[in-house]
Amino acid sequence: MFNKILIANRGEIALRIIRTCKELGIKTVAVYSTADKNSLHVRFADEAVCIGPAQGSQSYLSIPKIISAAEITNADAIHPGYGFLAENAEFAEICADSNIVFIGPKPEMITKMGDKSVAKELMKAAGVPLVPGSDGKFTDYETAAEAADRVGYPIMLKASAGGGGKGMRIVREASHLEQALSIAKSEALAAFGDDSMYIEKLVENPRHVEIQIMGDKFGNIVHVGERDCTIQRRHQKLLEESPSPILSEELRERMADAAIKAAQTVNYESLGTVEFLVDKNRDFYFMEMNTRIQVEHPITEAVSGLDLVKEQIKIAAGEKITKKKQKLFGHSIEVRINAEDPDKNFQSSPGLITAFNAPGGHGIRIDTHCYAGYLIPAYYDSMIGKLIVLANTREEAITRMLRALDEFIIEGIKTTTPLFSKILKDKYFVANDYDTNFLEKREEIEV
Repeated sequence: MFNKILIANRGEIALRIIRTCKELGIKTVAVYSTADKNSLHVRFADEAVCIGPAQGSQSYLSIPKIISAAEITNADAIHPGYGFLAENAEFAEICADSNIVFIGPKPEMITKMGDKSVAKELMKAAGVPLVPGSDGKFTDYETAAEAADRVGYPIMLKASAGGGGKGMRIVREASHLEQALSIAKSEALAAFGDDSMYIEKLVENPRHVEIQIMGDKFGNIVHVGERDCTIQRRHQKLLEESPSPILSEELRERMADAAIKAAQTVNYESLGTVEFLVDKNRDFYFMEMNTRIQVEHPITEAVSGLDLVKEQIKIAAGEKITKKKQKLFGHSIEVRINAEDPDKNFQSSPGLITAFNAPGGHGIRIDTHCYAGYLIPAYYDSMIGKLIVLANTREEAITRMLRALDEFIIEGIKTTTPLFSKILKDKYFVANDYDTNFLEKREEIEV
């Protein structure tokens, strides 16, 4: 097992990793920018190293600074969390060259699954169901037009090198393709440094369901159930639940088998998530594989009883996965608390938190790095915490989440907590009758 782990991240996920390390008896090193000097992850780590100014490009995305911090503190492993360098194959390779263990998959696995076009070809060869789309990636309009005509409108333009809604555009007719391609390429280049694109047939009104998998260095790959991530805004997840309320046991097993098959194509090691779209006929299609721990991992922890970060660290240290099939129980829901104003088109709301009361009670978990008196910086993602509930049934989980949201007091800034209270009371959400366009339809839906 490792002696000391450096966490190459910030905020709630850095603090989350520190907590598990402490339970494993592993010392921790926090890295932080000047804007994060008062964050809780800095306070609770055994050591902390400032790696630069507030801008992520000069701190959390600076590979030389992070490697230097690991070397001067004698860290023998680095956990990247999610975002920033978590799916950067070059970073994983540099860690290996520096004799530092990267807590995640091997660089070649990140490369294969990180390029969406390459990943689709691998899935096609493995027999995993795919949405019809273009043959490989492209940058020119002529190839895009030819692929779109062959697939048939409406289509979805997607950035080959990334995800999270960046570089994605729905195109419903040929006359709109050229402009949409130009905008999507610009977004992709700015976000990922790569403007190559690919096309998929648009699956109308889908559900978004992902399977949590784990693979060790001995070829064992298992799944830990699924998460329904359908409640989104502009392809960014807002609310997740496990298990998915739309899956039958038969469909759940077929999707889990497909996810394991996907991971086996690259002999996957570490935690990973295989994401699918499920259409109205309950047919499912591979979207992508994320080669890192997910933001929404706590709901899987809730229904499985596993500490997924602990499992990830143990796999990186060369231990075998012990349980081949994990028994799941109850129903868990997570909402992402963002410093945004839903009434002003989700305008970012950084600033000083003047009052902070976290909810408590049976079945409640809160992952956050914030507190009263904390100044939320304007330089990073707007998520300031995650509220997770576990109950016996979905109905009880909804009721418990509503109670927890009522107790959750954050003053001084705007947050998305009022939005979640509306969603959880919505008759279509309660009835499990919704899709990824739920939020865009909100004005038409009775609360």
